[in-house]
Amino acid sequence: MSRVGRSATVAVPAGFRRTAVVAVPVGVMSVLGLWGVDRGGIWRDEAVTFQVARRTVPQIWRLLHGVDAVHGLYYLFIHVVLAVHPGEVLLRLPSVCGAAATAGLVAALGTRLARPRVGLWAGLLYAVTPMVGHYAQEGRSYALVAAGAAGATLLLVRATGSAVGAGGRCWWAYGAVLGVTCLLHEFAVLVLLAHAASLALARVSGRVWWGWGRAAGVVVVLLLPMVAVSQAQSAQLAWLRAPDMDRAQELLRAFVGPTSGVYWTCLAFAAIGLTRVVGRRGELTCAGVAVPLAVVPPVTLMLISQVAPLYVDRYVLYALAGAPLTVAVGADRVAELLGRLRWAGSRTPARAPLPARFSAPLFTLTGTLAITFAFAHQLPLLRDDRSPDHRPDNLAAVSTVAARELRPGDPVLFLPSHARGTALAYPAGFRGTRDVALAARASVSGTLYGTEVDRDVLRRRLAGLDRVWVVAERYAVEPPGPRNPVERLKLAVLNEEFALSEQSVRHRVILRLYVRRTLATDTPVLPAGPPRPARS
Repeated sequence: MSRVGRSATVAVPAGFRRTAVVAVPVGVMSVLGLWGVDRGGIWRDEAVTFQVARRTVPQIWRLLHGVDAVHGLYYLFIHVVLAVHPGEVLLRLPSVCGAAATAGLVAALGTRLARPRVGLWAGLLYAVTPMVGHYAQEGRSYALVAAGAAGATLLLVRATGSAVGAGGRCWWAYGAVLGVTCLLHEFAVLVLLAHAASLALARVSGRVWWGWGRAAGVVVVLLLPMVAVSQAQSAQLAWLRAPDMDRAQELLRAFVGPTSGVYWTCLAFAAIGLTRVVGRRGELTCAGVAVPLAVVPPVTLMLISQVAPLYVDRYVLYALAGAPLTVAVGADRVAELLGRLRWAGSRTPARAPLPARFSAPLFTLTGTLAITFAFAHQLPLLRDDRSPDHRPDNLAAVSTVAARELRPGDPVLFLPSHARGTALAYPAGFRGTRDVALAARASVSGTLYGTEVDRDVLRRRLAGLDRVWVVAERYAVEPPGPRNPVERLKLAVLNEEFALSEQSVRHRVILRLYVRRTLATDTPVLPAGPPRPARS
């Protein structure tokens, strides 16, 4: 083949290559995100988003003054989305888009900071990670927060390497994107610490620190009102416990790969990638950006949680983007070493220059096939995650059972009060029933689940009933029972004055029929003990 013919076969426009590197992970993540997105049911956290977002804007605004201020911007955004059509697919579609955008941004970061194949590998690794797939199908803000954090990181890289005038515009864009991201969830502010660590590793100039400091200051000032309000609502996180080493190990596996083969392979490549954390003075390296992003936010939140528990793995989902970048850098380093060995063993020194050998399509294809193998290895986890039974509860299934068992006029008691979320998300199963403890509806009272009557009124209402249906969380009817005094009163009255007649169990939610003991002689009574499996 002539030299002209040979060069024509390999000449690929750089712009096209970069576009393809970003587009492929976006496409893969979109397919995986849409696969099974209609699970046929939502679980408790999604139900909160669903029922709050369908309220009017003034009702949402009133709610945020008492609870869930940290999710306020997200609720308002989903309010607009669900105005098109209130359904679970549209509820989750923003998360699918957020995950797809993050995969593309990870690819763009790897391409800009290293080379196209690093971007391609990192973007694909991000897309096939089971934890990413899980939150890509959650009607919550976490996938959008991850997209915002990745976008802000790309803007950080651009601002750091830009000229003085362009750099100023990039810093303002960086501050705006990160500010909105922190308003979606305030713990995204820990990205600032990760970015500060990256700038320190790069030993950037004072001009860069000044630009970053101004943008970071704007973000912090913008976030202060939300921090003040959410601090007053901290009782919402009273259920959290301080994370231990087991929780840290679980997060590492979720970031790198939950199956042993993928985990150890990726961990080995990540360890090699750590050798590229520090580059030339003033230059951000791919590992120098990725490692702080993956490590600093989770470690910081875990350390804070030893004093005031705040850690949940989904709160730092955005940090996961750093893991595939680090792995891809390590794999690229291995490819470089193999290329050097092949070059050293060649008997024809008059070949293409060494950098061209490094970017040989064979290495890119090999890495892509390895990621495909990792995807196939983790496919059972991804497939199981598409089942509604894989979530902590399935409120659609509970509502279906309620629709079959309950009749118009039947009294219903929710134990604890947030079990009312089933009726708020799927009211058809409870249509015509009487909510025994309800004082004011959720939308009217500015609460998530409505307000309930006091203990005396509740006792009087229960005294006038011969039978009552109870929708309960499993923990609330098992020892030691609920902590709240009103919830304990509900359970005490039920156990003292009523006998358990029948029940159905759907994961954490139990539907029980209680009959007054004076009438229980003609009604089959279930023995005391743990709940029996559902009949359906």
